[in-house]
Amino acid sequence: MKLSIIIPVFNEKNTVAEILKRIEAADLGVDKEIIIVDDFSTDGTREILKSYEKKYRVLYHEKNQGKGRALRSGFTQASGDWAVVQDADLEYDPNDFKIMLEKARETGAAVIYGSRLFDRKYHYFEGRYSGHIYALGGIFLTWLTNFLYGTKITDEPTCYKMIKMNLLKSIDLECERFEFCPEITAKIAKRGIKIYEVPISYYPRHKNEGKKINWKDGIEAIWTLLKYKFKK
Repeated sequence: MKLSIIIPVFNEKNTVAEILKRIEAADLGVDKEIIIVDDFSTDGTREILKSYEKKYRVLYHEKNQGKGRALRSGFTQASGDWAVVQDADLEYDPNDFKIMLEKARETGAAVIYGSRLFDRKYHYFEGRYSGHIYALGGIFLTWLTNFLYGTKITDEPTCYKMIKMNLLKSIDLECERFEFCPEITAKIAKRGIKIYEVPISYYPRHKNEGKKINWKDGIEAIWTLLKYKFKK
């Protein structure tokens, strides 16, 4: 069994080497295929990634196109049985892939989400604070997803979405930026495929530490959920 780990990267010179180290060290019990997509970083990240080209598959965009487009580039190169998204910062712990894989084996599920919100207050994680706008936005997007699509999930915008490769490759993705999350969720839900969740760790960073998503991305996510609800 092989897990394809897709890492979209944009201007993460301070964290990209560490997250790759953590992914490599994670004992998941499966083969790992690591695919990095640099979305035209300009801060020195690209130069760091050059040193990993012999170990991992590294793709380079020739202009900045957005996280969604970077993920789409990575998915086309993936050859694992499962695919999962890993951000290049340190907010998520790749050791949690193991419990996601265990849930997949236990249930036979095709989709597993890692939820940051099992048994947690809505915006505090391990003593760190991410900001009300991020927390409330995530809560609203999750509610809207459940309302529109009849799902019963707790964390729609989680980065950790693990999907069987044959299912993922059958979905025609159009995302360019951060709307990947609502688009993939909407298209999975419209097929009547159950999304299973497991609790994961989360160590949020603040905007002044490099967090890139903003309120405009939240509006785009809302529009994406509404669009795919009614689009045939």
